[in-house]
Amino acid sequence: MAEYKTGALKKKFYRSSDWEVLRQLALDRDNHECQQCKRECKVHVDSIKVEGERKSVELNVHHKYEIEHYPQLALVLDNLETVCLNCHNKLHNRVFGATKQSKWDDEMW
Repeated sequence: MAEYKTGALKKKFYRSSDWEVLRQLALDRDNHECQQCKRECKVHVDSIKVEGERKSVELNVHHKYEIEHYPQLALVLDNLETVCLNCHNKLHNRVFGATKQSKWDDEMW
């Protein structure tokens, strides 16, 4: 079983043909819609490719159980879920532009 402990190993995995095939299966299964937004009664679908322009990235295929800790689930379709970039960042606690809340709510003198 492969391990994905380093950035280079993860990059190699995410560029593999096995991943590309499985990723497409997950997108098709999920109807190219963010499943987290769907649970929140919202809709976020994939962008449409315009001829001559680069397609904008709207959706990611997310591993529910991360490959670093569960390498045996890296290529298991049931471990994958289509999510938009915003939801994917939230799932990984990567929130950008938010102001950091102070630890204390005391007044400053």
